[in-house]
Amino acid sequence: MADLLLGIDIGTSACKAAVFTLDGQVAAQCSEEYEVFYPQPGWAEQNPDDWWKAVCASIQRIGQQGIPLEEVRAVGIDGQSWSAIPMDREGQVLHPTPIWFDTRAEGICRELKNRIPEKEIFDLCGNPLQAAYTLPKILWFQKYHPEIYEHTYQFLQSNSFIAYRLTGEFTQDRSQGYGLQCYDIQKGEWDLSMCSRMGIDPQKLPKLFDCHEIVGTVTARASEETGLLEGVPVAAGGLDAACGTLGAGVIRDGETQEQGGQAGGMSICMESFHSDPRLILSHHVVPGTWLLQGGSVGGGGVMRWISQELGAAARMQAEKNGTSQLYELDREAEMVSPGADGVVFLPYMAGERSPIWNPRAKGVFFGLDYSKTRGHMIRAAMEGVGFSLRHNLQVAEEAGVRVSQLRAQGGAANSRLWTQMKADITGKEILVPGSDTAGALGAAILAGVGAGLYQSFEEAVSRTVTIRRSHKPAEENRPIYEEAYRQYRYLYENLKPMMSDKEEQ
Repeated sequence: MADLLLGIDIGTSACKAAVFTLDGQVAAQCSEEYEVFYPQPGWAEQNPDDWWKAVCASIQRIGQQGIPLEEVRAVGIDGQSWSAIPMDREGQVLHPTPIWFDTRAEGICRELKNRIPEKEIFDLCGNPLQAAYTLPKILWFQKYHPEIYEHTYQFLQSNSFIAYRLTGEFTQDRSQGYGLQCYDIQKGEWDLSMCSRMGIDPQKLPKLFDCHEIVGTVTARASEETGLLEGVPVAAGGLDAACGTLGAGVIRDGETQEQGGQAGGMSICMESFHSDPRLILSHHVVPGTWLLQGGSVGGGGVMRWISQELGAAARMQAEKNGTSQLYELDREAEMVSPGADGVVFLPYMAGERSPIWNPRAKGVFFGLDYSKTRGHMIRAAMEGVGFSLRHNLQVAEEAGVRVSQLRAQGGAANSRLWTQMKADITGKEILVPGSDTAGALGAAILAGVGAGLYQSFEEAVSRTVTIRRSHKPAEENRPIYEEAYRQYRYLYENLKPMMSDKEEQ
């Protein structure tokens, strides 16, 4: 009988479930989409129960493909960051959760900064106070929906919500702790004094676990809903970017993951504590290591928007050629020269996170004229995401952290053109691991280590991660992208006054 691991990835637009052999081979995978709701400007929320329905449907479909679910030995979960899911004691969701690019809590942040010096907050949690993080969202519930706050037993993250549905246990993994500024990131514990100063009831914060720790087993009810065997161990799981980093094989000091999911950015593995207010610091899912991260809203989501709004012709061409819409968009972009003939795109489609931290930043196309085509806009959009990656890497290097090579993961890594653009723009070689399910693989590895199926993270990575291809920077494109990047930076700095924080949420 084979040993299988199940990795569950709670993304922004869809849930992906993948079953792996212990050697990292994908036995089967399925995904189910769900909606993001935008009830007001600056708001973005989801119904966590939609995630659970998608998880159940995905696992059931895997079983229908002939994969013996009874051979799944352990389950791991990764999830999007900065949820604030209010759950009552019986496990009911009391309100949709604001998600990672929701900025409704801007006013809450201003109030908190007036009461507590920002330096004290940063020194404790290693991250600045920003509206997108979890803690301001909890305080938003407290201020604007006190009845929900009072009835909340504990606030959960995306992966811990799925862990609850599987096991009935309320948990919080340490890799997601950085989203709450009452978390002591060096000790890995809640700081009760800061909880009191911020007005947070610490009883509403779950018990903390290492990401590979087994937090419970699949209940009879979850077994009935998913098809998994009752009693299968479930690991705490962790932040999607951190699990994707593990799934790309990044576990040693200086190794770096490039993220190509809905969001963009990078994660640099460090063996020692090193924070910078322009970037994001979290625990890695691998104990004893840290991740210095650059997280941008412009990643695969930019191409998703392009495909929805500008991709009708590509859809028709894909149907005619028997290809995919994204393949046809790639072909259009490839017909345009590097630098997009002067068209520059700012990929700030839902504000922007690091390193500019401006929730009111907007997406911008610059340089359009009658000679430009849809292909110019597609290429400029792809390059804009590359420029945001370079900006984050530049800030990390200014902070004293050196990066020589990247490992790409996420759906964007399937595009050879886009990956090569990022290599040319950053001047870094990019390696692409053999699986584009790095997040789910990282979650599965956590479960395998926690359940004792791997003796160490080093063994797990050596068995599961292989490099499929590499992209070295093209020297002839360096001067083109140097100028385009200069324009990218100049464009935001000069438009910044028009993207200022003018009103309180």
